[in-house]
Amino acid sequence: MDSFEASSYVYVYIDPRNFEEFYYGKGKGNRKDIHLSLEGDSEKIKRIKAIQKEGLQPIVKVIAKGLTDQEALLVEKTLIWKLGKNLLNDSSGHFSDKFRPHDTFHLDLAGFDFKNGLYYLNIGEGIHRCWEDCSKLGFLSAGQDKKWSDPVKTLIPGDIVVAYLKNKGYVGIGRVTQRAIRPIEFKVNGLPLKPSDLKVPNIFENSDNEKSEYLVAVDWIKKVQATEAKWQSKSGLFTTQLIKASLQNQKITRDFLEKEFGVDFSHLLLQDD
Repeated sequence: MDSFEASSYVYVYIDPRNFEEFYYGKGKGNRKDIHLSLEGDSEKIKRIKAIQKEGLQPIVKVIAKGLTDQEALLVEKTLIWKLGKNLLNDSSGHFSDKFRPHDTFHLDLAGFDFKNGLYYLNIGEGIHRCWEDCSKLGFLSAGQDKKWSDPVKTLIPGDIVVAYLKNKGYVGIGRVTQRAIRPIEFKVNGLPLKPSDLKVPNIFENSDNEKSEYLVAVDWIKKVQATEAKWQSKSGLFTTQLIKASLQNQKITRDFLEKEFGVDFSHLLLQDD
């Protein structure tokens, strides 16, 4: 790694009136001083102008130096997360999904307190897949375009998935046992999946190219037929057209599912750990 690659730094702005840190940033060269002459109506600039109005200047100090750009981003994000409520930074952007949301220490969060996550999976029944096949043979699938198959490829063994059937409701809760693969590679009880096994054999269409369906293996914990799907109108239950979505912040839906299917999601997630 040469000196040019590791020339970034992370800096802090401190209010000299009370020695309160109010802004973190990253940069190279004279970047840390640029905010002193900026104009605008952001809270950061208002704070700087208020300090200058009193004949003072913010204290500007470098906290970490000799960093790559990615290292600087991570250090900056860590500092912003730690003192986020006292800062005037916008804390979104790079690495934001790596940090625990504020005010959540009283909760058990998937990916932070548990290795795995709890996810909604839209079955999307049609000519390439159906719930009956998924339920009987232990999988969920999506495909015929990368924008549909890519979400299921992010699931990892141990993730808890909740299957949703459009216009009907929730039909199953299971644990992912194998990452998503093409139907020509998928096995049931150690044997290759065959079109004759399926109610909807078109799942094999395009399985030799990038439009292929991708099947993620699921060990079903609880499941029901489509006619027994769990749903309650006008109750705030979560649904989306997305293939995959987190249920982490969907308390109403999680509570509903735990009651209807007789499961405890925290227990299920801890079991794998």
